[in-house]
Parts: sequence; structure tokens; C-alpha cells
Amino acid sequence: MQSISGINSGAAQPSVPIAGVDETKKVRRPEDETQSHRQKPVMDEYVPEEKPEPSGRYRLGKDEDGKPKIDFDGPEKSGSDKDGQSCTCNTDKVDREIEKLKKQKQELEQQINRETDESKMEDLKAKLAQIEKELSQKDNDTYRRQHAVYTYS
Repeated sequence: MQSISGINSGAAQPSVPIAGVDETKKVRRPEDETQSHRQKPVMDEYVPEEKPEPSGRYRLGKDEDGKPKIDFDGPEKSGSDKDGQSCTCNTDKVDREIEKLKKQKQELEQQINRETDESKMEDLKAKLAQIEKELSQKDNDTYRRQHAVYTYS
């Protein structure tokens, strides 16, 4: 920002060195002095404990989100058992069930479009509503996981 008179109002700096002032002096900071005398920080040391023998009891605990869960203090499998074991999830049966419902829904929609009798049309619409409700309950990942076949090898 410039003043009205056009004069720079910044800090004044002498254009010629002032007699008796040594410009080569370095300003010392307190941090510079303590760097040479710093000590190593004290650290805690982790000492692993032996795992206690499993008691076979259930106890109430909390998960990562803080929600209650039940923990079982039972014997764990050895490392060799865990490494060689694999799990496969098969949702073919559930997928076939869902496809069957979708096919029924499509057939009912076609029958409703062709039907001329009002009473039969109302029955078909009721069946269609029931199949759509069942389909909305089953056509999701949660239902697939709950009704899948798991194989451990």
C-alpha cells in the first residue's frame, strides 16, 4: 500500500553502514543452544506376556464400533491349521431361487396384460405383489450371505 504523498512508509533502512556496528554478528536463538545439549528421549519398552490358558467362558465385550458383542474364550487353532485352511462361499442355490422369482414375476406381468376378466386380473395382481415382496426381501447381498453354502477345506 502506498501513502498519499508517494513516500514508502516501510521500515527505514540505512543506505550507508553505521559506524561502530558489526553486521556480521549472528543472532543466537535459544533452540540453537539446546540442540547441542539434547538428551535421548526416554521410551517405553513393550514386554510381551504369555497368553493365559483359555477358560472356555463367554463374556460380554465391545467391537470396533463400541457395539456390544459376545466373546468366547476358547482354544485357538494353531498357526499351521489356519494357514492351510480356505473357505469358499457358494450362492448358486440362492441365485437360482431369485432367478425363478424374477421369471414368475415376468410371466405374471404378461398374464395381467393379456387378461380381460377383472376378477382374474385382481388375483394375478395379488400374486404379483406377493412375488415382488418376496423378491425385494431376497434379492440382496445380506440374504445371499445368510443362505449361502460355505465349504472349508
